[in-house]
Formats: sequence, structure tokens, C-alpha cells
Amino acid sequence: MKAAYIERIGPPKNIVFGDLPKPKPAAGQVLVKIKAVAVNPIDTYIRAGLYPTDLPLPYIIGCDLAGVVEAVGPEVTKFRKGDRVWGSNQGVSGRQGTFAEFAAVDEHWLYPTPEEVSDQDAAAVAMVGITAHLGLFREAKLKMGDSVYIGGGSGGVGSCAIQMAHTIGARVSTSAGNKEKVKICRQLGANAVLNYKTDNLDATLDKFGAIDVWLDTKREQSLDRAIDHMAVNGRIVVMSGGESRSKFPVGRFYAKDCKLLGYMLFNTPPEEQRKSAAEINRWMAKGKLRPLIGRVMNLAEAADAHKLQEENTLGKSSALFGKIVLMP
Repeated sequence: MKAAYIERIGPPKNIVFGDLPKPKPAAGQVLVKIKAVAVNPIDTYIRAGLYPTDLPLPYIIGCDLAGVVEAVGPEVTKFRKGDRVWGSNQGVSGRQGTFAEFAAVDEHWLYPTPEEVSDQDAAAVAMVGITAHLGLFREAKLKMGDSVYIGGGSGGVGSCAIQMAHTIGARVSTSAGNKEKVKICRQLGANAVLNYKTDNLDATLDKFGAIDVWLDTKREQSLDRAIDHMAVNGRIVVMSGGESRSKFPVGRFYAKDCKLLGYMLFNTPPEEQRKSAAEINRWMAKGKLRPLIGRVMNLAEAADAHKLQEENTLGKSSALFGKIVLMP
């Protein structure tokens, strides 16, 4: 089968597009014929060796997938040949990735794809959708009437978080890096959107009002600023910015009875991710949630896709909104 893989960690040019053996599903695994995959920032960190995890070499890159069940191994109970599925959490902890024509995936990392949802959308929503849902609802307990600030609203996680918060009746404020992205965030349901390159964030948030839930998806975190704008009993959710170093105003934090909540998708058990996936499926089937797709490319262009993602995430080019999706 064709696959995008590396034989050693390093820059995007290390990605090879070539032939590897087609996997066979072991007990509890499903063999998926891949129809679409998506690029995440974490994919580039794993490939570069910045995220420590066991990598079987040659290592197929990628975490997310959508496709059709080709075959099932022994002990599989939820799926059968011909079912459409989507999933994430591949390419870590010794598991091979998804950027290939086929992938053998443990059954508990897969979810049924609603009839109304395309494979491109299913792949694009996978990691970012589950990440956003866990942060807003499992961690922050977001509810109708709450006010929420989402930093980086035009990105993968941010755009899903805006739609989810809007759908349940929360008041949403967000930030984006140019006029086009500001417009996109408004279309997704944000009540207040600012351009963080030209607008005054503090003044805009002061006008919006005290924040119940703060979810910043960008690499640079400012807990000092967040706490200034939090309501009493506010919840600050941290799920990005691995290299960020933020000052922490202890006095202002505890005086507001605030909570600081950190989490990582890969630490979340399959059964908890499945709850998020079920809600995501319901919203997507009803047209209330749709991932932003900024670029669609061929799987053979995986190295270029990784370069584009790195330029946007690490290089701060702002050339990309939403997700990069690749098709075999």
C-alpha cells in the first residue's frame, strides 16, 4: 500500500511517500480503507521528535482518519465490513499513524460516521472536535448562559469550540489574526470577535463582560491576562502552549474562586473520548457543527502539508485557517 512515513525523526523533508506492507487487523482491531486524513500541529511535533512517544520504524505519520471498514479482526463487536468510520489517537504510544491507504485501528478508537457527514469533515473534526468538547464540557462544565473566551477562533480546535458553545446557548467571544478570519468566526456563531493583531483585547473583553470559561488554543498563554477578565468561579482551561511560560497572579486567582484546568487528549481514556464523539456526531448530523477545512491536498503531498502546518503554527504565518485534509 502507499503510505507517508519516516525512517528517522526530523524536518518535513524526511517524510517519504512510498510502499509499505498492508496491515492485518489483530484481535480487537478494524482494518480501515482510508478515505481522508487530517494534519494536526501535534503530528509535526511527533515527526520532529519534539513530542516523546514510542515510534515503530518505519513510522506512518498522522493521528486522524475517516474511511470504510475493509475487514475486522477477532473480538470486534461494534463494526462490520462496509461501515463508515472516523477516529483519532493513532500514531502515538507505539501505534502506527493514518497517512496511508489502510490502517489497522483498535476498535475503541473508532466511531460511526453519520450518513450526512462527508469523510473530509469526519477526518477534519476528529482530534480537534474531541479536544474542544473535552475542554468545554468535561473540564470547564460549560452551560447555557455562560460567557466563554476562545483564543484562536479560526483554528481547528477554536472553530469547533465556537460552534459547540454557540449551540448550547453560551455567549462567545474570540480572537483571530486577520479580517477574513474575524468574518469566519462571526459566521460560526461568535458574539464578539477581535483581531488580535490590530484590536485591543483587554478593552474588547472589558466591554464583553466577565468570562466564565477561558479556553486559549494558541501556543502563547497569558494567565495573567486571563485572570484579570475572569468572573467569580471562572474556569481557565489549558490545553496548548507546551513551551509557554506564564506569570501567575496567585492573589487575584484565588480571590475570584477560579479554577485552572489542564488536560491532554492522549491521556483521556477511550470511553470518555467516545462520549465526546457521540455528541459530535449528533451535532454534525444536524448541521450544527462543521469543521473548518482550509486546504485539501493529496496524500502524496504529505511533506508539503507538514511544512505548511509548521509555517502556520511555529512560524506564525497566519496563512492557514482551519484544517489541512489529505486524500489518498
